[in-house]
Amino acid sequence: MVKIASFYILVQICIVAFAVLTFVIWDKRYQQNHGIDVPAEFEKTEEITIDPSDGRRLRVYYNSKTGERFYCEEKK
Repeated sequence: MVKIASFYILVQICIVAFAVLTFVIWDKRYQQNHGIDVPAEFEKTEEITIDPSDGRRLRVYYNSKTGERFYCEEKK
């Protein structure tokens, strides 16, 4: 009985750890591509997206060397 309880607790700890790590990794990736200052070597595009959660307008910048995209908030 103790082995079953220990296994159940271990599985729960693994699930929680996986969820926390996934959120932390996703959050870093999301936040690094947003900001106020556009990094060097990024070119302004004509693409604008509107964030459905809060209505912000985000201008898309593109780095042709790396293929990365950067989203900068536009003033209304």
